[in-house]
Amino acid sequence: MINFNYETDFKLVNPSLRAEWISNVINEEDCKEGEINYIFCSDDYLHKINVEFLNHDTLTDIISFDYSVGKKLQGDIYISIDRVKENATLYKVDFKDELARVMVHGVLHCCGYKDKSEKEVEVMRSKEDYYLAKLS
Repeated sequence: MINFNYETDFKLVNPSLRAEWISNVINEEDCKEGEINYIFCSDDYLHKINVEFLNHDTLTDIISFDYSVGKKLQGDIYISIDRVKENATLYKVDFKDELARVMVHGVLHCCGYKDKSEKEVEVMRSKEDYYLAKLS
């Protein structure tokens, strides 16, 4: 089950479409859908989590906590709407497109993809682009 939670005034437009899209990503990655919680929040909210749980004193657009067991995906995906807005402006893309990229990025982490090395980043970007094309 894909759940959307809000710790900010932001609300997803057409959440059922987004949930179906994420479910399709999970299925296509040959994983099973458990409970995936998206938590949309502010920079301050996510910064506190970043410091408390990861010991990183920086702003970020997303933090994924992966609780998956085998191929059954479970996790909490925190997304800073403030960061997504700023990154959309910085990269000159539409907010909804940047938000979709961050959302799929989080679930791809739960599917086992990493983004620490250049090669991992390349694979992650390729997967993001592939699934973003399917959202249109």
